Amino acid sequence: MLRGFAEDLKHEFRGYNSAALMKDLMAGLTVTAVALPLALAFGVSSGADAASGLITAIIAGLVMSLLAGGYYQISGPTGAMAAILTSLVAGYGLDGVFIATLLAGILLLLAGILRLGKLTSFIPAPVITGFTSGIAIVIALGQIDNFFGTHSEGASTIAKLASYGTLGFHPNLTSVGIGLFVVLFMVFFPKKWNAVVPASLVSIILTTAFSIFVGLDVPTVGTIPQTLFPEKRLLFSALDLTTVTNLIMPAFSIAILGMIESLLCGASAGQMTGVRLKSNQELIAQGVGNILLPFFGGIPATAAIARTSVAIRSGAKTRLTGMFHAVGLLISMFLLAPVMSQIPMAALAGVLMVTAWRMNEWNSILYMFSHKFKGAMLEFLATMIATIVFDLTIAILVGVVIGLIFLVSRLSFIEINYEKVDMERLRVTDPALRNRYNNAMVAYITGPMIFANTQNVADISTKIGDCDTLLLSMRGVSNIDISCAQTLRTLIGNLRMKGVDVVLCGLPSRAMEMMRRTDLDEYVGKENFYWSVERALLTNRPLPPCRQDEKN
Repeated sequence: MLRGFAEDLKHEFRGYNSAALMKDLMAGLTVTAVALPLALAFGVSSGADAASGLITAIIAGLVMSLLAGGYYQISGPTGAMAAILTSLVAGYGLDGVFIATLLAGILLLLAGILRLGKLTSFIPAPVITGFTSGIAIVIALGQIDNFFGTHSEGASTIAKLASYGTLGFHPNLTSVGIGLFVVLFMVFFPKKWNAVVPASLVSIILTTAFSIFVGLDVPTVGTIPQTLFPEKRLLFSALDLTTVTNLIMPAFSIAILGMIESLLCGASAGQMTGVRLKSNQELIAQGVGNILLPFFGGIPATAAIARTSVAIRSGAKTRLTGMFHAVGLLISMFLLAPVMSQIPMAALAGVLMVTAWRMNEWNSILYMFSHKFKGAMLEFLATMIATIVFDLTIAILVGVVIGLIFLVSRLSFIEINYEKVDMERLRVTDPALRNRYNNAMVAYITGPMIFANTQNVADISTKIGDCDTLLLSMRGVSNIDISCAQTLRTLIGNLRMKGVDVVLCGLPSRAMEMMRRTDLDEYVGKENFYWSVERALLTNRPLPPCRQDEKN
């Protein structure tokens, strides 16, 4: 794996020159402008603080960009991860977040080493869309306090909403005004200008300057430490067996989300650049980064599609873009910390409200609802609701289980069509053959012959009337299980007792293998298997004795 990574680096930097370096540098600075307000906002929304978000973006930018499975991947704190961390902070404090991040990093590293990068392909798209929308709702609801300047209590989003009933809901109009200004500014900011400088950064600069100039009495971000080793960080003394055991499931949720976000981001970016993501290498990068982050006071990080797409559009050539973006954030932390500490919380809440809205995959949602794909709609809604009410792990489990139920239902569908043999249409002129098959029936079977379809197979005997020959066309049978094999054996036996000549045609190799394993080939008789219905009808097969007199 290391040798492959070294080869990828050689290929990536082959022919690298000063012009490419300048493109990486400018792209990195552009991503810095986008990442700065998001890092602060996601740090706050996670239940930590703005400094944690900033440190996370710096360390992730340096470490994960260096080891990434694609040169274009830009990692940092994300809204989806922040939605998980709020309940974790409420239950275990920041030490709990740090330990869970460390455990999640170990899980991601192991997933990369064990080459589990393709696991996310088994999660249905409506499930991913559903938990993305659920996370967006959790983010938006989690910013109500900051946006409206109110206070709530509770370990979960639902509990916090319920607490307004007892604590009361008393909006601070100044905070609301700041939040609304940021939302409207980001919504109506011209797209062509946004390509030069992000609306989120401009809106935060304007609201912060206005707040400082007027002296508004609103909650602000607070002190931004000018160090990568803040007081609030993971210490080995905080690790104990009980806490680690209790945090295994939250860590699993963080690891799963980190895997999904990073690999989906890489898949999307890979299509944009034409350079395929090395998924297992990306998991190793995410694992190493998240193992290191808590020791710097950081929160979990994943690859982020918004920052990654900005890097690509800005002309990124190599993974140095992500590292330059991290250096830009580091310089900002040291030079702008006094100003950033004055950013109104309501302004960051406004940024997160818009971000939450834009997180939703509206095209996919509109498509599945407008086309009334009931299965996809159920998967989407169930996953979204489970994400809001429970957590990511349960939400994904619910969505995948529902998806599997629908998948089994679709895959187990079997279709059996019946048709009288028409020798005229086959242009058969032989009188003996025409007479032999003038009362023959073909049953065309399409789909898996499995336990769910035994009744359909058994019903064949009632569908064919009084024919003297039944040709089972089984070219469309993808699989046969033991239940249906036994049913087929009984069907053939009963039909033979009625004097029906049964012929099996066009069995695929997998179905024929099951015939041999169940000894059905011996029971049916190898002389009763044909490559096709047409070939069987060109053979003057003897009729069962009880039917010969009828023919004569």
